[in-house]
Amino acid sequence: MAAILTNKQDPTMVDTNGIQEAPERLRSLAMVRNIGIIAHIDAGKTTTTERMLFHAGRIYKMGKVDDGTAVMDWMQQERERGITITSAATTCFWRGCQVNIIDTPGHVDFTVEVERSLRVLDGAIGVFCAVGGVQPQSETVWRQAERYGMPRIAYVNKMDRVGADFGRVVREIRERLGSRAAPLHLPLGREEGFQGMVDLVRLQALSFDDSRHGAVAATGEIPMELAGEAERMRTRLIEEVAEQDEGVLEAYLRNPDVPAEILMAGLRRATLSGALVPVLCGSSLRNKGVQPLLDAVADYLPSPLEIKPAEGTDPKSGKPATRAPDDFGPTAAFVFKIASDPYVGRLAFTRVYSGRVRKGQNLFNPRTRKRERISRLLRLHADSRTEIEALCSGDIGALVGLKQVSTGDTLCSENVQVAFQRIRFPEPVMFIAIEPKSRADKGKLDQALQALEAEDPTCLVRTSPETGQTILSGMGELHLEILLDRMALEFHVAPNTGKPMVAYYETATAKAAAEHAFDREIAGGRQMARVALEIEPTARGKGNRIEMNAPADEIPREFRDAVEDGLKDGLITGVLARYPIKDTLVRVTGGRFDPANAGDIAFRTAALMAFREAFAAAKPELLEPIMSLEIVTPRDYMGEILGDLSSRRGKTKEIAARGDMRIVHASAPLAELFGYSTAVRSLSRGRAGYVMEPREFEIVPRQIQETLLNR
Repeated sequence: MAAILTNKQDPTMVDTNGIQEAPERLRSLAMVRNIGIIAHIDAGKTTTTERMLFHAGRIYKMGKVDDGTAVMDWMQQERERGITITSAATTCFWRGCQVNIIDTPGHVDFTVEVERSLRVLDGAIGVFCAVGGVQPQSETVWRQAERYGMPRIAYVNKMDRVGADFGRVVREIRERLGSRAAPLHLPLGREEGFQGMVDLVRLQALSFDDSRHGAVAATGEIPMELAGEAERMRTRLIEEVAEQDEGVLEAYLRNPDVPAEILMAGLRRATLSGALVPVLCGSSLRNKGVQPLLDAVADYLPSPLEIKPAEGTDPKSGKPATRAPDDFGPTAAFVFKIASDPYVGRLAFTRVYSGRVRKGQNLFNPRTRKRERISRLLRLHADSRTEIEALCSGDIGALVGLKQVSTGDTLCSENVQVAFQRIRFPEPVMFIAIEPKSRADKGKLDQALQALEAEDPTCLVRTSPETGQTILSGMGELHLEILLDRMALEFHVAPNTGKPMVAYYETATAKAAAEHAFDREIAGGRQMARVALEIEPTARGKGNRIEMNAPADEIPREFRDAVEDGLKDGLITGVLARYPIKDTLVRVTGGRFDPANAGDIAFRTAALMAFREAFAAAKPELLEPIMSLEIVTPRDYMGEILGDLSSRRGKTKEIAARGDMRIVHASAPLAELFGYSTAVRSLSRGRAGYVMEPREFEIVPRQIQETLLNR
């Protein structure tokens, strides 16, 4: 057997101030990889990232998620719970490539972290549990990556566990995710006997030395009992690639035994086009298969030069504008996350698409129409940061000193402006009432809520118009619990809270119009304005939209912001039961004003009252969050589980078999699922489990709606 040296022994790598940097020759954009690690909770994302960093020489001691020592899980809440809560960025180098990695959460409550990370990445590694296969959140994050047209690699982890089945997971990727999975590996050994894999591209066996933490991967002959299957799988792989790539097809027609170099080139092209998804296997915890995964990142995932130019609009003309990666082009960067650091201050996590961002540079924010000065630039490694002088095209880093920037903002050259499309975030599904324990805590609580809301777009804070209470909304009970923990740990405030409740919404189901005139004496002066508008429903999940179609002589430009503010007030406070409104289009059609008596107050109030009148006439309904459920239960308890689900207004979609277990795919209203974990354990004597995630919002049944409105 031949030994393969790990990247840690690569003499081209240098170490500067403890942080690896690539030699200057590696700064080529073709050698940059921006990738995300995405998966269902407990599939092994963070462990895989940890092992990648170790074998790439970025860290010199491997931490464990269960022990709370993983580098990428740096928050106290992450180490206590053994889950990833916030996405963590880092950089390592492998085979001459600069690999920028973002490790994302797998829990459904923190799906916003996946969404905004995928927004700025070029490729992704989907990690799947060899036992659990394609799980609910696996589907969610896979679809998120698909929406961005992102090339992906699938990595089947935990091959050493009892019940691991590589072939079944490959089939589920094809059937449940609709992706053309192309296995590049054949496992060597099963479950506890898992030793390594057969590399089908080069047709050789790879094994890993347990005594050296898998630091050395040895190549050798394929065992006789697997030789025939390996040949068959390689032939099938060649045929799948040949169907998608002309270069491999031509080589195949000349000789069915396509050389590895030609097959790899064709596989890369097919992966970048999204036609195929290479599938690898391994056991990250046991250090088996991580180096081949890093090789696949370098071989098959794109550089910034191989993706479409970033698309946006010209703020001045409104015309489409693009930015291709070019260190010497006009600067264009996208802020995908805001974070607070007790020592550094406000951090703006940023992806540079074009040009260079330098320390001390002024950049223009098209949203605020203001310049922002960058005081410091940081390269990220989980919670540790290293100050640098510049970020180039394709780089991901953090900017310090920006005061008015928010998630989704574009930073660009003022003379060549562009505004990239902002990120759309899911609506919160749960809320709690919150108040300070004393008057002395009010200031600290307000400061904490402002900081958390700025960092997390799915953390929404509003004031109830009826009770005056502060309402904190989030994506689930765990999300709200983490927010409260952070208030105590980071902001030293522990507020009083109510019980978690379902976040209902209101929506219009018909078209309606209204007009309202405001005419009143205020502070010794007359305020007068009239606003006319129309309301109509939009497709479910499309959100709210405001269109200003009124002629300029009816509503002057200087008062349009006041009209929009009034409409936003109406959308937030609702009409039926003072729940926020969603999936509604508001079109301002006209107005009237007296130049001598017009003012912001008059237009804002007229817009709000016209909106409420129109919405009340638009057949409003309440919406409730519906959750997707995957329940794993022994066959013997199926009847009890399905009966209980039906009593909770649940709908069963599909039941699949996996050995003696049954997998129930269903949906149910969130309002009926409080305490469901206890119920499932009780019904199955502790043997069943489930996972759930938000699916959509649906109109509340009439009988339940009347109860909600009358309580």
